[in-house]
Amino acid sequence: MLAGCNLTEHSEQRSLDNKNTSTDVQSSLLANDDICEKGDANLRQPHEDCQPPSEGVIEVEHPVENIEQTLVNALKIHDDIAESSQEVMPNANLWFYVAEQLEFDVPSNQGRIIAQKNWYLKHPNYMQRVSNRASPFLYYIVDRLEAEGMPLDIALLPIVESAFDPFAYSHGRAAGMWQFIPGTGKNYGMKQTWWYDGRRDIIESTNGAIAYLKRLHKMFDGNWLHALAAYNSGEGRVMRSIRKNKRLGKPTDFWSLDLPRETRAYVPKLLALTDILRNRESNKFAWPSIKNTPVLDIVDVGSQIDLSKAANMAGLTTAELQALNPGFNRWATDPDGPHHLLIPLSNLDTFKVALTQTPASDMLNWVRYKIRSGDSLDKIANKYNTTTDVIKEINNLKTSRIIAGKHLLVPVALKSIEEYALSADQRLKKTQSVVRGSHKTEHKVRSGDTLWDIAQKHKVAVRDLAKWNKMAPRDPLKVGMNLVVWSGKPSMSVSQSAISRNITYRVRSGDSLSRIANRFNVSIQEIVQWNNLQGKKYLQPGQKLKLTIDVTKT
Repeated sequence: MLAGCNLTEHSEQRSLDNKNTSTDVQSSLLANDDICEKGDANLRQPHEDCQPPSEGVIEVEHPVENIEQTLVNALKIHDDIAESSQEVMPNANLWFYVAEQLEFDVPSNQGRIIAQKNWYLKHPNYMQRVSNRASPFLYYIVDRLEAEGMPLDIALLPIVESAFDPFAYSHGRAAGMWQFIPGTGKNYGMKQTWWYDGRRDIIESTNGAIAYLKRLHKMFDGNWLHALAAYNSGEGRVMRSIRKNKRLGKPTDFWSLDLPRETRAYVPKLLALTDILRNRESNKFAWPSIKNTPVLDIVDVGSQIDLSKAANMAGLTTAELQALNPGFNRWATDPDGPHHLLIPLSNLDTFKVALTQTPASDMLNWVRYKIRSGDSLDKIANKYNTTTDVIKEINNLKTSRIIAGKHLLVPVALKSIEEYALSADQRLKKTQSVVRGSHKTEHKVRSGDTLWDIAQKHKVAVRDLAKWNKMAPRDPLKVGMNLVVWSGKPSMSVSQSAISRNITYRVRSGDSLSRIANRFNVSIQEIVQWNNLQGKKYLQPGQKLKLTIDVTKT
């Protein structure tokens, strides 16, 4: 569809604020890199504003290794992906189609944008990986954006949010390609259960992101920079900053607002990508290629189905099917829906034929379980990697009371749980197995435990403990769950060795030693020692702190 369309008439740029505004001079984090100053002689921003990106938004985790290769394998498009962008006609490359309709103005002398742009230009391999991840999903995203009258610049936003990784998560509890936190996800129709998380579902999260962005665009009177800033930091945060500037008689354009560090870099990242894609030739950047044609179809299978069985029916590996359908947490789809699967067009006929020949009762594997003395529905559900609600529904149980000697019908995975490599359990297992220290222990959560208590007991940082266990620091704990705890420093290869840099950090309103320590991956004790803060309880805004940071970890 997209390949055949003419350019739509967008003669007027969408309303964007691009005024440059000076702020107080602060010390530069990148002591040897003054790119923010070079971008605009009149612009001086705090050092965090020009912090270059690494993988998507700051502190996003990518739990699935080489997910881009799995996605490419699922589509059987190795040669297409590897094509040089110069060898593809403009309308045949979906990225180029997007480029021809980009609408956002990008100021040429804004230092924050220049910093991000230079990073992307210096990392073409990163952009190739991102494009590979986008290859199955970009057509659907562009199609939906056009249908909703949205600027196609938004198609670049998943690069900033997650590097187009549908399995990405942050320690702020955001998940998926569009990085929704649980509450906002639910507000925009993304169901979240033991079986399924709509924040990672390509269809649900894309539609939710478009609806949320449209609402923000309207809320901020058509100002896309404000809307994007609000998508990142929350509409309340941006509204308060605008009101504050109005009270003080200051400009209210994006560049003048007092916003969180991540947000001040977030919008420039998107504008940098817009500029690179729009001006590929002058930037001398070979943007990767994605064919401008649909590659997936949405199939409603009608009921719960084992993902391994569905993969066999489609001629895919289980990992390939899971990579295309990352919303499903377990070995099967959610018994209560949704029941749709994304299937490659090349495999569609095969899958549909198999689907018509498979009755609903054969979508899952079943066991007839004899209840033993001491059994409970929880124990049985854990044994077979399902939920008590499913067992109760299948067996028409009104309560959780069961009787020894009776039988229960229980759905079970067709293959061993380890075969479902991209399920939530296996992703957690992989995360917990990564060596983070010289000694590994496990802590079984008891009633009343908190991450803070456990971290204190083992003398580790809460943030580290959460990261080792694929959690956010504020996530609730479940009694009985096992947490991995690492102690001691791991032996590091040359490529992993620390690179230290001394910086000066200016304390801001709301800062605390704990917050600064977490931000720069150092301990509170180290900050106290470096700055002779023994006996001092409070920090003062404007106070300067000396820090020694490992730049490989920031």
